[in-house]
Amino acid sequence: MNRKIILPFSHFSKFNASLLTFCFLLFTYFASSQTAPDKYFVQFTDKNNSPYSISNPQQFLSQRAIQRRLNQNIPIVENDLPVNPSYVATIQTLGATVLTQSKWFNAVTIFTTNQSVLDTISHLPFVSQIQKMADTKNMNTSETDYNKFSLFSNPAIVSKNHSKTNDILDYGGAYNQIHQLNGQELHNQGYQGHGMIISVIDAGFNNANIITAFDSLWQNNRILGTFDFVNPGNNVFQNTHNHGMNVLSIIAGNIPGQIVGSAPGADFWLLRSEDGATEYLIEEDNWVAAAEFADSAGTDVINTSLGYTTFTDSTQNHTYADMDGQTTRISIGVNIASSKGILVVVSAGNAGSAAWHYITTPGDADSALTCGAIDSLGVLAGFSSVGPASDGGLKPNVVAMGRNTTYVGSDGNVYEGNGTSFSAPLISGLSACLWQAYPQYTNVQIKHAIEQSSSQYLTPDFEKGYGIPNFGMASQILHQITSKIESLTRTYPNPFTNKLTIEFYSPDSQKVTFEILSLMGVCVYSKIYNFNSNSYNKFMFEDIKNLPQGTYILKATTKNKIYTQKIIKVSIGN
Repeated sequence: MNRKIILPFSHFSKFNASLLTFCFLLFTYFASSQTAPDKYFVQFTDKNNSPYSISNPQQFLSQRAIQRRLNQNIPIVENDLPVNPSYVATIQTLGATVLTQSKWFNAVTIFTTNQSVLDTISHLPFVSQIQKMADTKNMNTSETDYNKFSLFSNPAIVSKNHSKTNDILDYGGAYNQIHQLNGQELHNQGYQGHGMIISVIDAGFNNANIITAFDSLWQNNRILGTFDFVNPGNNVFQNTHNHGMNVLSIIAGNIPGQIVGSAPGADFWLLRSEDGATEYLIEEDNWVAAAEFADSAGTDVINTSLGYTTFTDSTQNHTYADMDGQTTRISIGVNIASSKGILVVVSAGNAGSAAWHYITTPGDADSALTCGAIDSLGVLAGFSSVGPASDGGLKPNVVAMGRNTTYVGSDGNVYEGNGTSFSAPLISGLSACLWQAYPQYTNVQIKHAIEQSSSQYLTPDFEKGYGIPNFGMASQILHQITSKIESLTRTYPNPFTNKLTIEFYSPDSQKVTFEILSLMGVCVYSKIYNFNSNSYNKFMFEDIKNLPQGTYILKATTKNKIYTQKIIKVSIGN
């Protein structure tokens, strides 16, 4: 079936003319081949005398991007302003070609083979520094970064049947990966991502315009547009890479009985930043340009199943020390995108069984919701990159099914494959569904609710982070905060052996006493907690191993109410 190719900026027809003009100027690049001349990152000193102003954001942000900031009380600041066009024009006049512009870094990426041009640019009063990004003589088609894409293990066509369920969607082979995250709870309530915008920043989307799994996207105009930041003007659906299309299928694929994605109702921007043939630092600049575009277009969630450590030019390689969440340009870009109210979901990397074995950038970014990979039983995949970040920060944040994950291949058939590239889109899609259900919350609050719902939130580690999210529980957490209903949410496991986990939502700042009572009313255990207002609290009784087995009453006494619940203590082996 032939598909209409939506040109870049087609969605911007809803914007005013000045923004449309700005966007075309901002993303007018030179469509070079992959044997392009030398490339450099040129950073400017300021944005003085700019024709753009914070007081008139409609010039450079869509109304949806502005509204996202308003909803989350995020001010429009200087790094929202585009690069000064007079600075760009000066560099072009000197003979260099501008490849990308970054308002967040106040910089442009250029290419030139003329050293005198480069010397002249370096002495311009508004240029603060120049960094070399790529060199023609070093370019080749080697694939040096083992983390950048998913690991495929001879995938076989999927044939699964899960017809005996109460799900309103027939997930087919995607049943396990959705149910493991309790994502069907959101889908069954009608939260399937409608009205949410997800930008997939990846390596290419081969055949996504003709594959049946994406019919519903095209028929309902939910592909908002595309852009190729590697070769501007290029068709992202042809001769690029399958990886972005595979990732998209995990979020948006829709063939009932074979595969249904994690957010089958969402809208999408498809943005190519990654060159699958080579690996240069410029791809991080491409990613930043794509993220800035996604921001200006009003994106809610960014999925990026990419990771960087080593490059074709080894002088550009990152070290583990760089994985501190604040050093690499792409991780800084993730943090800035998050500061604009976007939830950025990133794959942890596939280096768990390699010498590197740590997370890759931008999975180290402080604000990223970084995803490791597990199998359908919750066992960590050996290839899944581990933490911590080099500054000791907890990474990954969560895990999802990245081994034997159901996805769509470039031939339109449904397969199983492996990689953290495939766990991240599961989380991205369901995060969009959760946010659809609770639009009043910020990206940070959505991220925290997902983490709080996860299987090992109380005992996180550097392999699975907070563990496997439970999106049904995350919804419950946000619901209780919304309704401000005090509740003893959950007590588990029940029966318990040596440890008991308790979840309690407190709408007020208060002291709460928790007691374990015998059936005769005798208190055999007691603890007092001080809770903040509007707090969802999860804590564990770990010092009860000497409590005799039997039936007890858990009692929680607040300033307004008393809660009771029957609990049962058993010995190990019962």
